[in-house]
Amino acid sequence: MTDPAQRSRQDLLSRTALTVFRLNGQFLAVSEELARPAGLTAAHWQVLGAVLREPLPVSGIARAMGITRQSVQRVADLLVRKGLAEYTPNPAHRRAKLLRPTDEGRAAVAKIDPGHAELAGRLVDALGEEGFTETARVLQRLAAVMDDISVAGPGPVTEP
Repeated sequence: MTDPAQRSRQDLLSRTALTVFRLNGQFLAVSEELARPAGLTAAHWQVLGAVLREPLPVSGIARAMGITRQSVQRVADLLVRKGLAEYTPNPAHRRAKLLRPTDEGRAAVAKIDPGHAELAGRLVDALGEEGFTETARVLQRLAAVMDDISVAGPGPVTEP
């Protein structure tokens, strides 16, 4: 039998995890809604968004998103087939090509911006600018700590 302090900590972990799972579902649902008018899915938007600033290998995208390389590879290949992204040579690794958005892919993501901005505004209205900033900071800190203490290390990336 666990002592009350340990039980309290376990309850705190459970409540945190359940809240994060709920948030994940909420973010996925709203992401699908925002992406649909642009002809994208939430997964398409997520992968394209990861490479808007700079091209990345599929494994780098997976690591940043905390998902498997195989699931990113499926989405990346689909984006390439649709002309929304392309693979380019990677000077750092001969076999691991870089994924980058095409002009059509950038245009599709840009169509999401108005809805994205509107949702961000609603969240700022509800939480306040400082509260929203603090929420993001705490979630980022939690993710970093989970990476640090995880037995498996940061993110479930698997290599070929």
